[in-house]
Amino acid sequence: MNPRSRGPHAARITSLASLVVIAALAGASALRLKAHPTQEAPRNVLYLHGRIYTNDPQHPWAQAMAIRDGKIACIGAIAQVLTECAAGEAHPETVELHEKFVMPGFNDAHMHLGSAGEGMLSVRLYGAASIEELKQRLAASVATHKPGEWITGAGWDHTVWPEKQFPNKWELDDVAPKNPVLLTQITGHVAVANSLALKLAELSNSSPNPPGGELEHDAAGELTGMLKEGPAMELVRVRIPDPTAEQRRRGIVLVLADLAKNGVTSAQDNSAWDDFRAYKLLKDDGKLTVRITEWLHFADPLNDLQNERAEGGTTDPWLKTGALKFVTDGALGSRTAAMLEPYSDDAKTSGILIMEPDKLKSLAIERDKAGFQLNFHAIGDRANRVALDVFEAVAKANGPRDRRDRIEHAQVIAPEDLPRFAKLKVIASMQPSHQTNDMRWAESRIGPDRIKGAYAWATLEKSGARLAFGTDYPVEVVSPFRGLYACVTRQLPNGTPAGGWQPQEKISLEDCIRAYTSGSAYAEFEEGKKGELKIGEYADFLILSNDLTKVPPSQYVKTEVLKTVVGGRTVYEKP
Repeated sequence: MNPRSRGPHAARITSLASLVVIAALAGASALRLKAHPTQEAPRNVLYLHGRIYTNDPQHPWAQAMAIRDGKIACIGAIAQVLTECAAGEAHPETVELHEKFVMPGFNDAHMHLGSAGEGMLSVRLYGAASIEELKQRLAASVATHKPGEWITGAGWDHTVWPEKQFPNKWELDDVAPKNPVLLTQITGHVAVANSLALKLAELSNSSPNPPGGELEHDAAGELTGMLKEGPAMELVRVRIPDPTAEQRRRGIVLVLADLAKNGVTSAQDNSAWDDFRAYKLLKDDGKLTVRITEWLHFADPLNDLQNERAEGGTTDPWLKTGALKFVTDGALGSRTAAMLEPYSDDAKTSGILIMEPDKLKSLAIERDKAGFQLNFHAIGDRANRVALDVFEAVAKANGPRDRRDRIEHAQVIAPEDLPRFAKLKVIASMQPSHQTNDMRWAESRIGPDRIKGAYAWATLEKSGARLAFGTDYPVEVVSPFRGLYACVTRQLPNGTPAGGWQPQEKISLEDCIRAYTSGSAYAEFEEGKKGELKIGEYADFLILSNDLTKVPPSQYVKTEVLKTVVGGRTVYEKP
């Protein structure tokens, strides 16, 4: 289908009056709209005969909309849109929707586009079902590299392997003895290096743990190659040559195509500054297909952060800087998430807190005073409490303002801390698809009592907290439909467990969509600009194969994006 075709079969408007009559006979109620006339109005693009879910609670449905200059000029019943936004144009461009479901584009509130780009060009270990499969994929990559060249990869998940154990350097050495190797786990919080990589990083059995990280040793005291948390992984990563500008761009272009195909029209990104500059070049070339808000690194010197904010700007609708991101703890799967009590399945550890709370508080007060929004990654209940305590101290020290501080993941929260999100106006930026993967082992990690405060988006929402949803791509696949399914059902794709896992935390499809669209927009100070299909908001929307409001949840994950439109421009169309 070519919906921009203006041939005889593309619902070309040959008679404005006749279409108005047809629309009136349809008896559909219209939204109250106001035209925005100009002296010489630019050409409209009209989308007609659709089932348009506006995400506006006051007027949730429409039949048609008109796009002008990348924004929505009119939306409502067909007759009204034609009258107010097509009158005077002899042959307005039209797209016949054929009653397809249309909705706002997804705004992914938490992504790592730079890492995803690197992953596109490295060993892809997502879905590897065993250590043997990991080794097979690594061996295939070794065959394409010269001896001595670094090999990197990401996506392995030991929790799905039969033995459920971390890999080690000896297993990597079996297939890659002459190449330094670093393979990152799916959470991004642990990685495994082979012996040559450890040697190049000048790490030995006597090397001390870096603050906030851990070098794993076996019972004999020898390094296993497992590196836990960013400070430990960084000891090896600093030895890896940076990708060339062309490699970086190539990976990012592949990632942007993945986003467009999955209906993501806005991305809130945590990547390197060189990635931001790559996005800028793509934007200047007219090839940026998603709106990006780039987070800066909280722990960097304040002067550097202010310089990056000045360079990247804060107002461009396509590319700007946003909040400061800090990782307070690790991940539940690797038992590095900071817990108030030891893990139920390993009493020797309660996780890793990356920075001492008093130092974190001092830095947060300074950066908040400089006008930055703060985003703290927090998985464990201790990390969430520390983050909330810091935000409370910041508000007390610097006085009231519209901060919109955020906790990224908000994964395990002590019962007494759940109401504090609403009280402190802290946004819970969560990823429903994490719950889908983690339900297989999460309760064994932290026990039946603490699990009640895990992935608790319904409890948070009912308490008055604002939700913003994302995927943590590439930790999870970028598809928002998988997140919608998890949000509504709290089940695995096969429909188990019956009734859902911790079913009291389910929320409605409407609330899930809002968290993925207008909720995410609010979390980046973009409400009123995107997230709803309303007059004056960006024309960022999707045409889908399924009407999500009519199909059972099992069909969400089978839904295909037929077209993705950003700023009125089609950036993806299903072949």
